[in-house]
Amino acid sequence: RILPRVLKLPPEICNGDNGFVFLSSILHEYVGKLFPGMEVKGCHQFRLTRDSDLTVDEEDLKNLRTAIQSELQDREYGDGVRLEVAETCPAHIYEFLLGHFKLDINELYQVKGPVNLVRLMAVPDMVDRPDLKFPPRTAGLPKSLTKGKSVIDAAAAAPVLLHHPYQSFEPVVRFIQEAAADPDVVAIKMTIYRTGSSSELVKALLRATQAGKIVTVVVELMARFDEANNVNWAQQLENAGAHVVYGVFGYKVHAKMALVIRREEGVLKRYAHLGTGNYHQGTSRIYTDFGLITADEDLTADVNTLFMEITGLGQPGRLNKLYQSPFTLHTMLMESIAREMRHAQDGRPAWIIAKMNSLIEPGIIEALYAASAAGVQIDLIVRGMCALRPEVPGLSDNIRVRSIIGRQLEHSRVYYFYNDGEENTYISSADWMGRNFFRRIETCTPIEDAALKARVIREGLTLALQDNRQAWLMRPDGSYARAEPAEGGEEASLQDQLWAEYGA
Repeated sequence: RILPRVLKLPPEICNGDNGFVFLSSILHEYVGKLFPGMEVKGCHQFRLTRDSDLTVDEEDLKNLRTAIQSELQDREYGDGVRLEVAETCPAHIYEFLLGHFKLDINELYQVKGPVNLVRLMAVPDMVDRPDLKFPPRTAGLPKSLTKGKSVIDAAAAAPVLLHHPYQSFEPVVRFIQEAAADPDVVAIKMTIYRTGSSSELVKALLRATQAGKIVTVVVELMARFDEANNVNWAQQLENAGAHVVYGVFGYKVHAKMALVIRREEGVLKRYAHLGTGNYHQGTSRIYTDFGLITADEDLTADVNTLFMEITGLGQPGRLNKLYQSPFTLHTMLMESIAREMRHAQDGRPAWIIAKMNSLIEPGIIEALYAASAAGVQIDLIVRGMCALRPEVPGLSDNIRVRSIIGRQLEHSRVYYFYNDGEENTYISSADWMGRNFFRRIETCTPIEDAALKARVIREGLTLALQDNRQAWLMRPDGSYARAEPAEGGEEASLQDQLWAEYGA
């Protein structure tokens, strides 16, 4: 692993500046030098995929971090689930490997060419061809949060909506950094699902703890492939004196929320951040997500209640505005769909628009089919898995599904219900999947400010429905066709439009 898997060749060898060779090809050519005095009869690439799930029993909860650390050591030796071999690999070799890893022939994949194309990810950084690369882009800042202005002061004046990566993630970092340095802040609470190996947010939490503030951090140790990072941060936070909680057994804490409690004129005031994406500075430059920084008393009280539920393992409290999984979110969505059905049956306009990563929960899908039959117009923007079939005669005539695939990974979750003109609009951490509704702790935040609601509807939904450059339209049979501009019509790109509006 210490060697590069793709090597750049000298120009004199390849008659140009951009010649490359796989390390594996060099090994093939010179493999005899590794076995002096022996005759090498064959050299074949193979790749084994192992089961990466971690298993933690309820009895391990007393020291969950230690249990996870132990499981991580064994991950490299998990059961094999797939064997890939070069197409030229002889049968007696792959049969030996299948037997060794306890796999059958149905778990064998014979590959034309390199067995691991991920190695090619290194090539773009070694090629000096700016004409073949995306132009560099810099995220902008809202006018209320230009450099030097306090994020907490701005949120006290009016709620702040951020749309990443077009708008910088920096205000979220500053929000926690300001709170850590502010002598009037008495407590900070935050969830960590994925945050990366070098997080300014966690460093700010450490400084806050050292400054004597009450810091409570809910760390999801079972965030797949981020377990090692999260164990490391949890240990550092515990050592510094923070109150670290590992969630609720059987439920992943997937909600993205932070709470700052500040003493102002003898009264405690709360500020909260609620988002659709992780507190990860790296992915915030790649993934599209919404985040709301607010001083709304009802919302911040709800966030405080959720933290009390998670950290105290108490019964769920009544929330003012937020919806949460596994208790109220699925019910709210089912009721909202049913309400649109009633509007349609009464002859009023009825419209549902929803944007998410995946849609596979059977109850929601059946409800959407029923709403379509009642005349509700339904537009779904689903980047990944979608078990619903649109525009099937007699089943989903009024449902349309599209997927936006562009430079940014579409990650935000936005729900919209026309509701006879009220236009109920939400941002959420939850996809429409069984695990998000019933096996995770998620939040769903209503956007009530008129200007911010208009932004979420336009930037999260309307522009996505107008996209004819990076959108793929799902057909009734489950296949996709790329959207095209109408003859003589203008091209429209959701992501390019937002970069043009917000990019610095």
